[in-house]
Parts: sequence; structure tokens; C-alpha cells
Amino acid sequence: MSILNSTKMPLNVSYKLAQASALIMAIILFILSYIFGRDGLFLWFNTNLGAFADTFFSYFTYLAEGWILIPYLILVVGIFKKDALFIIINSIISTLLTQIPKQLIWPHANRPLASGIDLSKIHTVAGVEVHSFNSFPSGHTATAFTLFLVTIYIFPNKKVLLVGFMYALICGYSRIYLGQHFPLDIAGGIIAALLSVGLSIQIRKKLFKKPF
Repeated sequence: MSILNSTKMPLNVSYKLAQASALIMAIILFILSYIFGRDGLFLWFNTNLGAFADTFFSYFTYLAEGWILIPYLILVVGIFKKDALFIIINSIISTLLTQIPKQLIWPHANRPLASGIDLSKIHTVAGVEVHSFNSFPSGHTATAFTLFLVTIYIFPNKKVLLVGFMYALICGYSRIYLGQHFPLDIAGGIIAALLSVGLSIQIRKKLFKKPF
């Protein structure tokens, strides 16, 4: 028996754990933002951690770019053909739930550098282009948590749950560390991911009459 098979979990349990973990993280960020203020919490998370962290997060954040979904889609179509349509539907919903707020509802939502915070207090990384608007929600975070939730839905496994959650968390944190987003934006990205995957699962149930 392989290690992955030995750590396999029931689908409803694994996905609900992933869902709960993501939701709790979003709630914590909302609460902390209320307690310490949007700017105060951002500056705390944005603290300079040194050259290694600068390099690590500047590269790791690319793992949450929207284009990362393309090879993922190809992988799913090739290996998990029965889940290909589910992934495609989810990708469309996730894009809509992220881009409509960013581009149409809150297009002028300022990112940290354009928010009025003393620029000398904001840590940025040389070579990383920092944007000024379209702050809410964080698209990178939405992508990362969507990949996490979809993966654990398709492949319920303890190790996947842990590694996937850590991947999504680090991607979200990297957006704050690089000065691109506020913690509130990260929370918004998580909520967008939860909604997109949740809606996709409901559509899957209707189309394929699957119980979960």
C-alpha cells in the first residue's frame, strides 16, 4: 500500500476540513483587520524578513498566477477525465467572482502603495512591480485557494490537505509581504474561492446526480 493510499480520507470529511480551514482563516483575517485596522495589520504582516524571504516570496507568488490553471487543466483532463468539466466550470466561476469585483465593483480600491500609508513603512522587493489599484479581492489568493479546494475535492488525502493548505496560505501571505495586498484582500480571495468551488460542486451534483 502506498503512502498516499494509506492517508486517503473520505471525500466529505476531507473537503469539509479544507473548507472549514479556509473559512476560519478568512474570518481570522477579517477580525484582526477590524481589531488592528486595515493598515496596521498590513504593516505587521509586511515586515521585512530579509533577503532570503524577499527572493522566496517573489518567486513563490508566481505559483498563484492565473495561468497556473492552464497546466492544471491539462493534467486533470489527462489523468482525471471525469473531473475535467468540473474543473473548467470552476475556473470560469472563479474568474468571474474575482474579476467582476476587481474590475467593475471596486476598480479603484487602492492597494497599499496608493492607500496613503507612509511609503517609508512599506516593505517592497526590488524587481517586483507593485500595483496601485484593483486591490479587492486578491486574485492570486483566490487562485491558490481554489486549487487547494479543488484538489482536495478530487483527491481526498491527508497529505494533500496539509500541503495544499500550506501552499495556499503561503501564496496569500506572499501578496502581503510583497506589498501587493492588504490582509482584507486575502480574506476576500479566500471567500471567492470558497464560493466558486461550492457553486461548482452544486452544478456538478445537478449535472451528474452525484451526492457530493
